[in-house]
Amino acid sequence: MSGIFGIVAKKNCAQDLFYLGDYHSHLGTQFAGIAAWNHQLIRKIHDISKSQFKAKIADDVKGLKANKAIGAIANEEQPVYVKSKFGDFCIVSNGWINNWEVLAGELLRKGHSFSEFSAPVMNITELFSKLIIQKSSLIKGIEYAFSRIDGSLSVLILTKDGLYAVSDKAGVFPLIIGKKKNSRAVVTETTAFPNLGFEVERYLAPGEIVLITESGTKEKGRAASHCRICSFLWIYTGFPASSYEGINVEVVREKSGRFLAKNDDIEPDFACGVPDSGTAHAIGYAMEKNIPHRRPLVKYTPGYGRSYLPPSQSVRDLVAKMKLVPIKDIIKGSRIAICDDSIVRGTQLKNFTIAKLWKNEAKEIHVRVACPPLMHPCRFNVSTRSIKELAARRAIRALEGKDIADVSRYIDEGSSQHEKMVEWIRKDIGVTSLRYQKLYDMIAAIGISKDRLCTYCWTGKA
Repeated sequence: MSGIFGIVAKKNCAQDLFYLGDYHSHLGTQFAGIAAWNHQLIRKIHDISKSQFKAKIADDVKGLKANKAIGAIANEEQPVYVKSKFGDFCIVSNGWINNWEVLAGELLRKGHSFSEFSAPVMNITELFSKLIIQKSSLIKGIEYAFSRIDGSLSVLILTKDGLYAVSDKAGVFPLIIGKKKNSRAVVTETTAFPNLGFEVERYLAPGEIVLITESGTKEKGRAASHCRICSFLWIYTGFPASSYEGINVEVVREKSGRFLAKNDDIEPDFACGVPDSGTAHAIGYAMEKNIPHRRPLVKYTPGYGRSYLPPSQSVRDLVAKMKLVPIKDIIKGSRIAICDDSIVRGTQLKNFTIAKLWKNEAKEIHVRVACPPLMHPCRFNVSTRSIKELAARRAIRALEGKDIADVSRYIDEGSSQHEKMVEWIRKDIGVTSLRYQKLYDMIAAIGISKDRLCTYCWTGKA
């Protein structure tokens, strides 16, 4: 996952650029970069794996004088700087290209080379830029690139003419334009808007290409006809203050927790969430059950980001272990309903959350998960890349004695196979009980019709 952001102003935009980036810090742990236009393109990229965005970018924006700029918080080096036949530009992106090897092979055979490469994976942003320059203009190049990729990519491109905001063709990962006096910003997360004085002006439609200049916005390409926005944005990825399609993340998570409680017959002493993304689900659960919401595990925020984002399992495990601090006085002797946004691999929940609750003498631990079991790696981003990583697939492999292609029986929430899978996961993570949110309840909590949501990671249907 990446957070991308940009701004065009009538005056110097350096301070707003800094804070736009800071409000996207939760979406990446490896690299932070900005590019600005001040008579020429200026680009800065930093490794933030051992530090925060602010510490690395502060010096870059100090003394910067520019009225248009873009940036990214990502797990690959961005922005990419391109010198092309239709001028210099910098580009940032959010998403994934499934057929990157095929496309890269074609370009290599044509004589192109790639510089932003971290084995064994191509820099997806650079690949997209190479596709763009195959055509005679920027707009034709963007449209051509969209026609060739299998996957989903939202893109910001900074040129001397302005900032091009390009929403991915499926609308999986939104871009939102905000407006205030003398400037416009475009972001992945609307969290960036309120404290900087921006109001949401519009949500880009799938496949839409918009040019943002000091004079305003101008549509430069047609939108696709159908939106399939990522459901996981509301359940986990998005920051609580953000909204997509006008629907706030925190409100959805509270509703999600209420659905979990309505379908539950246990009587816990209190509800809690796995910090931070499970917290609002637990608040909703507690409200519906009319029980206290407490914090037996507190996240030590400074220096620790999201544990699913780092690239290696060893680093993910270290972050998961160190960031949650247990409070024994709350845990000891308690029957706890603990809400989590999802169970992806299950190792962190088992080894670094549940283990801490048992070690501090919890009486019962009931895990309630805000979405159905994850069955498929995301086709549109890099959060998971292998079926073997997923807890539900490990359960199926154990029950079947092998990997199976057709998992529809296990996806069916009313089947005995689904029940056996959940029971296997319960035993594996070592809790008193385990229940997942039903797909239709998750969709109801979001409040958008199913045909406008991407539920691929649960259903296998894009």
